[in-house]
Amino acid sequence: MGIIVFGSINIDLVATTPRLPVAGETLLGENFFTVPGGKGANQAVALARLGIPTQMVGRVGADSFGEELINNLQASGVQTGNIFVDETVSSGVAIISVSRTGENQIIVIPGANGRVNQEDVERLIHLLPGSRALLLQLEIPITAVVAAAKAARNANIKVIFDPAPAQSDLPDELYPLVDIITPNEVEAGQLVGFSVDGEESAAKAAAVLLQRGVKCAIVKLGAKGVFCATAEEKFFVPAFPVHTIDTVAAGDAFNGGLAAALFEGFSLRQAVVWGAAAGALATTRPGAQTSLPDRFTFDAFLKERRLGTGELRSRGGRGAEGENN
Repeated sequence: MGIIVFGSINIDLVATTPRLPVAGETLLGENFFTVPGGKGANQAVALARLGIPTQMVGRVGADSFGEELINNLQASGVQTGNIFVDETVSSGVAIISVSRTGENQIIVIPGANGRVNQEDVERLIHLLPGSRALLLQLEIPITAVVAAAKAARNANIKVIFDPAPAQSDLPDELYPLVDIITPNEVEAGQLVGFSVDGEESAAKAAAVLLQRGVKCAIVKLGAKGVFCATAEEKFFVPAFPVHTIDTVAAGDAFNGGLAAALFEGFSLRQAVVWGAAAGALATTRPGAQTSLPDRFTFDAFLKERRLGTGELRSRGGRGAEGENN
């Protein structure tokens, strides 16, 4: 049946600036635009644009933003029949500043996303039979995230968890419910309690996460690459060199590429390459969902920049044999 995304649906209010402001500073911005976003919706669009049947489960407010958000998901090919329109609260909003170098600052106002509860989990449960994976993030209440992960585990559905926005106090019971966890450097550092700034520290963080019960830990290092570890293997995938315009939604694009490859039957190593490619492509365009590649663009990017087998450096386990499709 496809993949389910359970999570946030936001409207992004984006301001571009010469640089990011420091505390207490007022800057004159350059441009302003609105873009549909939210980590859950971003990941759903990332999957759908890569041709994967995708269901979105979440909430929007009964406002013009909510209508726009649902219409945009549908236009991208996402199935929206299980999005609840909450008349008691506004839709979620993210206020984003983006500098000329592509760095960003984000403030998220949860709105309807903060009301996601067991009723939404029940709608999710009805979709689980026949599904291949469930994608989760942290822009909805953690109680709903844990309940969704438990439901997926009970249904023997793979759980891919993006622990973003970063936080350090995830419940211990969540980790063993997760098949793949995908933090970036900041999020990994928050989870493990020490700085993560490269391959060596990413390997240490991944080991901690495996000890907590996840089956696979993937640490996204931005332009430095991606480190992946399971009980059987450890490997590093270099980043794809691109001209970065805007890093918003790059992590969501990664999760979409990763899950799409697994859905199509590729190996974990190949799936990480797909994630890295999708994330890189997303940085070459502004905005959240507007930056997510379609399948034609994605396939052309991989064909033009296909990595040789020697580019995947093994760190123990079975090595890095096999092609990086």
